[in-house]
Amino acid sequence: MADKGLAGRVALVTGGLRGIGLACARRMLADGAEVVIGDLDDPAAAAPILGGLGPAASYIQLDVTEEDAWQAALGFVTGRHGQLHILVNNAGTDLTGTVESIAMADWRRIMAVNVDGVFLGTRTFTPLMAASGGAVAGGASIVNVSSIMGLVGMSEVSAYNASKGAVRMFTKGIAMEFAAKKMPIRANSLHPGFVETPLLHAGFERWVASGAAPSVEHLIEGMNAATPIGRLAHPNEIAGPVAFLAGPDSSYMTGAELVIDGGWTAQ
Repeated sequence: MADKGLAGRVALVTGGLRGIGLACARRMLADGAEVVIGDLDDPAAAAPILGGLGPAASYIQLDVTEEDAWQAALGFVTGRHGQLHILVNNAGTDLTGTVESIAMADWRRIMAVNVDGVFLGTRTFTPLMAASGGAVAGGASIVNVSSIMGLVGMSEVSAYNASKGAVRMFTKGIAMEFAAKKMPIRANSLHPGFVETPLLHAGFERWVASGAAPSVEHLIEGMNAATPIGRLAHPNEIAGPVAFLAGPDSSYMTGAELVIDGGWTAQ
């Protein structure tokens, strides 16, 4: 049973309608937070999911690459809650292919979503989080979802590697900035391994379509075999660590990277 350790806190989760983001929203709701979900879907399409989350959840359509969309999100959160204690910059996309085959437009797209989105979210909400963080134990918390691909390289994943490595170092930079200014905001990066999500399956399907593998099942079996724990992660196994970073139990953590990868990077 959840211990309601996030009671009285307000969270915003980007990319929150599916996969890791939805699992994070559900976990923080169970832990007592009020959660604003941001995603690309229009509100009508999001309604069935939102309806299953209860009255403490709300939704705003949010393209994380657009400054105006972030300003609208700030207006929504301020108008509805007047405060923000937790920002989970989870929205992301992937890109695979040899470096010579990557189109400039595709490179810019992955950087816009995975890096610009984290920057814009942080820049937009820092003043509100600074004003809110002093009232809660451990202060406000920014959790930037990176990846183990922000720590280690992989063939034909160079663009994704670059974007997630940028998230890792941006997080360290803002953590030191907030600490130097004595602002009550902590910032940490999260580095999941291979997680069973729609994004992962879509990526695997593209690998199969390119002829790199005979089937999605073949790729999953290979990932299972290459992971010391022997399987992909479930999104709920990532949501728990996010809730930990969001709350008071991680009050002495900032600028850190939390790896949840079934032992992948320990090899």
